[in-house]
Amino acid sequence: MDQRITQRELRNESGRILRATEHGEEFIVTRNGTPVARLTPVADESPFVSAETMRDSAAGLPEVDFGRLRRELGESVEGEFLDPYERNA
Repeated sequence: MDQRITQRELRNESGRILRATEHGEEFIVTRNGTPVARLTPVADESPFVSAETMRDSAAGLPEVDFGRLRRELGESVEGEFLDPYERNA
């Protein structure tokens, strides 16, 4: 359950409140008795996904024939189709 705290409590006891938030507690911050903000723990926002997670998410997808894909792209693109990652020696 969310605990209600005043803006003044947040200012004066921010260390204690943030430690409690790190341990999963949530707070509703009020100003003049009116709720104005919710203080919640931050979920893991890492942009990185493990190789295992990626592999599992691709399970069941059809395999890609990259040679065929490249040929089909070459046929549908006007002009020369160049691989932007190929390096000129």
